[in-house]
Amino acid sequence: MGAKTGNKGKAGARRPRGGKAARKAPPRLSAGCAGFGALRPWKLEDAKARFSEVVRRARAEGPQRVTYRGEDAVVVIAVDELARLLPAGRPRKPLVDFLQATALGEIDVGRAPDRGRDLDL
Repeated sequence: MGAKTGNKGKAGARRPRGGKAARKAPPRLSAGCAGFGALRPWKLEDAKARFSEVVRRARAEGPQRVTYRGEDAVVVIAVDELARLLPAGRPRKPLVDFLQATALGEIDVGRAPDRGRDLDL
């Protein structure tokens, strides 16, 4: 068996900084993507390779759409945008308090001992 040398052909190989690929902008939104406004689609492989840029743009420009195999998959948004979209939160009860406030305490969960069945051999 020969030793592998170089990164040629590896899926996870890094590109040199400052190269042409590092400056490539994501493709423009196609006209057939109604309901997404001006969100720019990122291919999953591009979003993975340039995740820092996706996050930076989400914080500066707004939500960033990521596609997987040509289909919409996820949207990356800033935390403050998420907080704005979520309903105003009321303080959450601890799980124990929540369960005690339900009618679960009134349910009989006991059962008769199971002795198996009688078999005629």
